[in-house]
Amino acid sequence: MIEMKVMGIALDTRTGSPIIVLNDFDNRKALPIWIGSAEASSIIRKIENIPSTRPLTHDLFIDFAKKTGFYIDRIEINDVDEQTYFSSIFLTDKEGKEIEIDARPSDAIAIAIRAGVSIFVSAGVLADGAISTDSERDEEEAAEFRNFIKDIKPSDFAKLVDKNFESDQ
Repeated sequence: MIEMKVMGIALDTRTGSPIIVLNDFDNRKALPIWIGSAEASSIIRKIENIPSTRPLTHDLFIDFAKKTGFYIDRIEINDVDEQTYFSSIFLTDKEGKEIEIDARPSDAIAIAIRAGVSIFVSAGVLADGAISTDSERDEEEAAEFRNFIKDIKPSDFAKLVDKNFESDQ
């Protein structure tokens, strides 16, 4: 799992739909997720510290968890299927018992930013939906890898296998 942070909300210029953008902490990858207007509004309200006179649904969830003896531990965006993302909210009680609740990523993220907990994304989800935000660094790494593999000979692998075989005995 890779820890991500909320970079903000954008609008899809074609459809007008809100998109939440998550970035890794190295600012190398961005994960855009299309979300609903209500969830976007809730996330924006928290990011911009806009108060609400009454608790919003995501605030209610956190309050309910606290009053029943749980705290929000983290959220995970752990799967994607045909552009539908899946996530879980992990809650822990005072004895350390953990429960997992299935949630839409938009709701999970809204809860995570309110609770101040980490947002994790699986490597598989990132591989499927992330976009590079540092193409120059990506190209440098690709060039380094190409230089590395151009000089590899089959005998290099034989030496490695022999060395590992000897250490196993």
